[in-house]
Amino acid sequence: MTYATTFPYTGETLKTFPNATDQEVAEAIDAAHNAFLTWRDVSFEARGAVLQKAADLLRRNADDYAKLLTLEMGKLFVEAKAEVELSARIFEYYVHNAERLLQPEHLPVADPAEGEAVIVCEPLGVLLAIEPWNFPYYQIARIIAPQLSAGNTMLLKHASNVPQSAAAFERLMREAGLPHGAFVNLYATRSQVETIINDPRVHGVALTGSEDAGAIIASQAGKALKKSTMELGGADAFIVLADADLDKTVKWAVFGRHWNGGQVCVSSKRMIIVDEIYDEFLARYRKGVAELRAGDPFDAATTLAPLSSQGAADEIKDRIRQAVAHGAKAEEVGPTVPNQGAFVQPTILTDLGEDNPARYWEFFGPVSMLFRAADENDAVRIANDSPYGLGGSVFTSNPKHGVEVARRVSTGMVFVNHPTKVEADLPFGGIRRSGYGRELLGLGLKEFVNHKLIDVVDIDARF
Repeated sequence: MTYATTFPYTGETLKTFPNATDQEVAEAIDAAHNAFLTWRDVSFEARGAVLQKAADLLRRNADDYAKLLTLEMGKLFVEAKAEVELSARIFEYYVHNAERLLQPEHLPVADPAEGEAVIVCEPLGVLLAIEPWNFPYYQIARIIAPQLSAGNTMLLKHASNVPQSAAAFERLMREAGLPHGAFVNLYATRSQVETIINDPRVHGVALTGSEDAGAIIASQAGKALKKSTMELGGADAFIVLADADLDKTVKWAVFGRHWNGGQVCVSSKRMIIVDEIYDEFLARYRKGVAELRAGDPFDAATTLAPLSSQGAADEIKDRIRQAVAHGAKAEEVGPTVPNQGAFVQPTILTDLGEDNPARYWEFFGPVSMLFRAADENDAVRIANDSPYGLGGSVFTSNPKHGVEVARRVSTGMVFVNHPTKVEADLPFGGIRRSGYGRELLGLGLKEFVNHKLIDVVDIDARF
């Protein structure tokens, strides 16, 4: 595994980093465990002060942090700055809410003989986070903010193409006052990851990534009897009902599919439009996609980013060819993307028959799958005909009815009249092959704590 910064717009490798040595891994686990022994007893106020300082530093140096995101994975600079701000807001959410969310819960016992029962939340210890490249800071903040707030300590194995972003976040937390060892970035190999999971001082692993990676890590965690959470792929349904406001809906559709270069687990990958407005939607959507401009991600005029690597671009082009070979129609849209850089021409796939395996794939790039639904019920059927279950959306002029339709969509998150909302105060996670567990809010905060029952029973013995 090679850890390297390669600018996707030029293909130039700017910096490389050696893999961690086995000794560095051992020392990191030692440091994380030793830090836990003191960090678990630190007050919520003191933990919050560290997170608030981290948020302040992110905002103070937002341009510098954002530049790394653009250099390493090609993210539009304006989107990179938004990611920095989102990460700061996640820290602040736990500054203000962690203590409240972790308050002991007094149980309303049915029989006084059961005693005075309370559930307290205690940290487990060292945790391992395995994170992807598409949101290098947000993915880190999403796991370390709640877990550091709970009193756990963290080891990070980030994607190999964002090594500087990973190192920058470790420096950030150190500058914010986090104790030595409480958050350590490691350029770990796959075998070292398994070693970390099997160490008895490591009590859980959180992964965001591909299905294949999730299956491997979940298996390793299961064998070691460690708790795991998995946020994996998605092929979110974007349902358009007959009464939808097409002006707004099409704008959201173009954004929902193409932000971050289309490399988002919860982007609108499957657009399902009822028959009576399908043709009009397609015409408007084609026009909207054609207005995107691919180019230098540092240029404010650019609205379509390159993919994270040339390998990623080649893979999605091959998947388009496979979809066509199975009977789909592929339409390239808009001005020709630059020859330089890891670009993929925006493509609309239609005529994806029931026997075409591509209708069940996740296209991680600017590829839109459009489906014509006979009616609302058929739209829900198509939406639920997926191995994934991460997010989704319903567009209608009747939000109350939109909620009713949303309840019928089998997925972890559904938004009415919006493609997706990634916020500090909304939970994140899915079902089926999109993984299990939740991140953010109290749900994420309590994924890796010991829900300990303490029951005070003071009655005479009964025989």
